[in-house]
Amino acid sequence: MPALHWRKTHMRITLIFSLFFYFAATTLAVQPNVVILLSDDHAWTDYGFMNHPHIRTPHLDKLARQSALFTRGYVPNSLCRPSLATIITGKYPHQHGIVGNDPAPTPGVGKKGEQYLAARLKMIERFKQNDTIPRLLAGKGYISFQSGKWWEGDYTTGGFTAGMTHGDPSHGGRHGDVGLTIGRQSMKPVLDFISDAAEKKTPFFLWYAPMLPHDPHNPPQRLLDKYKDKTDSIHIARYWAMVEWWDETCGQVLDQLEAKGLAENTIVIYLADNGWIQDPKAAKFAPRSKRSQYDGGLRTPIMIRWPAKVKPLRDEKTLASSIDIMPTLLAACGFAIRDELPGVNLLELCADDWRDPKGKAASRSTIFGDIYDHDVADLAEPRKSLTHRWCVRNEWKLVTSADGATSELYAVLDDPFEKKNVAADRPEVVAELTAAMNGWWPAQ
Repeated sequence: MPALHWRKTHMRITLIFSLFFYFAATTLAVQPNVVILLSDDHAWTDYGFMNHPHIRTPHLDKLARQSALFTRGYVPNSLCRPSLATIITGKYPHQHGIVGNDPAPTPGVGKKGEQYLAARLKMIERFKQNDTIPRLLAGKGYISFQSGKWWEGDYTTGGFTAGMTHGDPSHGGRHGDVGLTIGRQSMKPVLDFISDAAEKKTPFFLWYAPMLPHDPHNPPQRLLDKYKDKTDSIHIARYWAMVEWWDETCGQVLDQLEAKGLAENTIVIYLADNGWIQDPKAAKFAPRSKRSQYDGGLRTPIMIRWPAKVKPLRDEKTLASSIDIMPTLLAACGFAIRDELPGVNLLELCADDWRDPKGKAASRSTIFGDIYDHDVADLAEPRKSLTHRWCVRNEWKLVTSADGATSELYAVLDDPFEKKNVAADRPEVVAELTAAMNGWWPAQ
């Protein structure tokens, strides 16, 4: 081959490869990063931006102002493990199979022994049958990091490329082990992950789910001192201080995104795994909150901040659910939303220029949920652990027992703390919403 012809051929090949790598790098550069900030045992009322009279949450207040904020957000289940599994799979508990925190105790042995451990491992194997957000994002070149609460064994079972939780009882716990040190002891692993991803210019997914403000309520003394004189209950003061501690750690994550120049094209999702009402007389939750079928356990603000795409808004009407997190993120990251996912793409409500012709329209009239016992009676049959079903449509919320024998109806816009059961006065609404629930998932 003549030298001149070879040089021209070589230059063409070099140009083709250069253009390929340039466009590949450009494509990666515009892929949004994703951060989930996940509160733990936190009432929907307990934020500055939700007008709590005492609790101060300046970092989350700022995030709310910068976000599409849905104040009528919900999780389908008010217990942490089923709720977390819903967020990361986009499915209801009866679909993803994790309906409780633990297997039922082994007869005569309780929650120990080989039989019980085998049941725990079986729950994790059931979880593995689901696709997850980080596992799908990995297919588009994302790296991911798990920190905080994680029930499903090693972080790799969720599809994370890195993480803190080992899933080994020898590391000190069934629901996070080393991962539970994040927030309370150090923020370094999370901040380092963001820094490394920025340096490598790699799109990333971060799961920040510290056990905050979850008990033990042991806030720094400087924060507790701010609240001791604002209530007669030391238990309430400790909980309020924990909420502000949680807010501080969120501020550290958000500040790191700013410092690394990542905030503009990072989607930040905020929500709580379930609610909490502090018992003023003891260090435990009060009735009608965590684990309950009431809004004290189920409701949470849901925020989406994405400066590159989403205009801030405060929506106090639209019903949002944690089942919407996965389809929303998949659409944002270039996936078609899967038909088997029951949620909607909330981004269609958030930005004038957001259009995803392959996605589901972000509209619905009703949201649903189900409540189960803490311990799973039968992994293969969710109904055996079911205690209640519930749904919200417009101003109405219906709660029914698992067998359908009892019903409660609340006008939650006028009665947000569900004090007056009006089921006897509005039988037509009870019948309408019962039919909707049976169409969603029959209890029998």
